[in-house]
Amino acid sequence: MTASAYQEVTAQREEIMRTSVGIDYERYRTGVVAFDYERLFSDTGYDIDQVRRIQSRTAVGNTPLVELENITALIRLLGPPGKGARVFLKDEAANPSGSFKDRRASLSIHEAAKRGYPGVAAATSGNYGAAVASQAAKAGLKCILVQEAFDSCGVAQPEIAEKTRACEAYGAEVVRLSVGPELFTVFLDTLRETGYFNASLYTPYSILGVETLGYELARQVRERCGCFPDCVIATHAGGGNVTGTARGLHKAGADDCEVVAASVDLSGLHMASDHDFNRKSFTTGHTGFSIPFTTVPDRADVPRNAARSLRYMDRFVTVTQGEVFYATQLLAELEGMERGPAGNVSLAAAIAIAGSMEREQILVVQETEYTGAGKHPLAQLNLALEMGIEVLRGDPRDSCPGRSIVIPEHPSQIRVVDMNMDHLRERYLSHTLDSLPTTAVLTDTDIEFLAADIGSSRRYVEEKVYGYQGKSG
Repeated sequence: MTASAYQEVTAQREEIMRTSVGIDYERYRTGVVAFDYERLFSDTGYDIDQVRRIQSRTAVGNTPLVELENITALIRLLGPPGKGARVFLKDEAANPSGSFKDRRASLSIHEAAKRGYPGVAAATSGNYGAAVASQAAKAGLKCILVQEAFDSCGVAQPEIAEKTRACEAYGAEVVRLSVGPELFTVFLDTLRETGYFNASLYTPYSILGVETLGYELARQVRERCGCFPDCVIATHAGGGNVTGTARGLHKAGADDCEVVAASVDLSGLHMASDHDFNRKSFTTGHTGFSIPFTTVPDRADVPRNAARSLRYMDRFVTVTQGEVFYATQLLAELEGMERGPAGNVSLAAAIAIAGSMEREQILVVQETEYTGAGKHPLAQLNLALEMGIEVLRGDPRDSCPGRSIVIPEHPSQIRVVDMNMDHLRERYLSHTLDSLPTTAVLTDTDIEFLAADIGSSRRYVEEKVYGYQGKSG
């Protein structure tokens, strides 16, 4: 794309977005930074029962809840007497394209068909592309997916190559790009040229689709155990999984359930770096996405992001790549379930967290994903070796993202590292304030919005804003 074409497309961004998702986001602005978040959802016209009916027409949702009895027994063996919560797994691999992303795509595709769009498009290198392609095929809509697929040497991650294969199998056109900033511009141009619906991960349709996951697992646990789960762990990337699951738990009445976000620690690696692109073994569910999207949620491909994870998470933990590979193998060998490693980020965190919970408590790992040749741990580890990364056995805390992957020698070596929630809130607020003109004055509505958006109090926000303005002014 030439520089002038780039500028032309970028200048039309707002109009392209409004046309491609059919939402006038300006209608929801209520302050300098505030917008009416809940009205954005209610104006879609869908409640959770309607979403569940729409998903059931394409066999999305109603996935099994599996109690991991052998992994629970292992956790109890490793921990102190009386400790070791019961661990359940929501087997989202049972969805049509093999992940919870079918829930996320289903309502967008339904909306696109209802409004008469000729097709759908999405920018994604993850499972979401396969989900959009699968749902579009079912609805008879054309589909274009834009992928960041390989580095400047043409080396593709096996996991992304696997996703390309799946998307093309569903009949989608896949535009494959090298790593770099052109992804979003090419995607905008695709929307402009085709007039397709933007099946963004970050619209209210996408989040409403995930709400059924939290709602469903809460009801399944209560039906089986007579109570709601005490803790649900969700793999965290762009925030939609955490946001939708937490909202669904709330709609089921599970308000006391702790929501834990879990990501693979890839600190030190830059997601937009050509050098680093193939030096990570996970394409999603890692800190390269989760930290930026937690602290700057509106960095999305729509003007206001409906996925706002900091509103909903009670705790945010990280695990290492080696721990996730180890958990993936445990799930296969102890429970007879071979699933893709990206879906097992939250399982690795669960093995550590369940060990500190009481035996009568219930913990749910809220997703799995399908596995395939490119998603298998061996494919990921072989690429790591080709890229010069050491693969070792030992204490996973000795690993260094981009240089080494250390796989535990014993399950007792699986631990979580807690992110500092106050530090995340402060980063969110400083990013927000830095983005404002110097003449901007926050209103009461803005303060209330910010307090809700970071899961804190009005007083906390006022103190931080006052302190920030004192430093900068």
